[in-house]
Amino acid sequence: MHYAIALFPGFEALDAFGPLEILNTLAKKTQIELSVLAATRDPVSTRAPDPDPAAVATGSICSQQIVPTGTFGDFLGNGGGEGQIQRKIEIDVLIVPGGAGTRSPQVIQPVIDFVRAIYPSLRYAVSVCTGAGVFARAGILDGKRATTNKLRFGATIALRTEVEWVRNARWVRDGNIWTSSGVSAGIDVMLAFTREVYGRDVAVEVARIIEYVWEEGDDGTKDPFA
Repeated sequence: MHYAIALFPGFEALDAFGPLEILNTLAKKTQIELSVLAATRDPVSTRAPDPDPAAVATGSICSQQIVPTGTFGDFLGNGGGEGQIQRKIEIDVLIVPGGAGTRSPQVIQPVIDFVRAIYPSLRYAVSVCTGAGVFARAGILDGKRATTNKLRFGATIALRTEVEWVRNARWVRDGNIWTSSGVSAGIDVMLAFTREVYGRDVAVEVARIIEYVWEEGDDGTKDPFA
């Protein structure tokens, strides 16, 4: 199965690396192909274009970078115009993290456009944290249930009123779209996704290997941070 994760400057590290750790573990049990995508092939930093005031106040310099394996344009023909999708490689599952970069229009618009263009061909779409706001702005959550980061819940749900936002949920599945609450919830939603796609025994084994306390029957309806 071919997975892709869409990154942007200011993505939240654990939003991305939690699900990626599960994929790294799962790849030892089944065939996994991963593409790390961004608007360009330049390294993508967890540091947002607009510095965090708290980090500025402490004088901190602390961020990480990841090098994409491809660009959004690599998977879209003719600039990704509507009805003109020509993928080089089929993507089965797209993962979109959240982070401070989602609040920067110039940063996040390419991701929104990519999600809107590629979604019809996906088998599944998974968002973590405020990545749900990217899905919402792309229009793929209209009429669907979804959740998002609880600290940014009000700001995110204001982006799209056509979505049935579920505040108390840790994660939500509606059709082929999975959305989760903030940061560490990306691990929970990916374990639930693994359980659904690969089976309960595989998900339990993955959780054991990464030493993550996970209730194998968890239905995602209760978020302790809600």
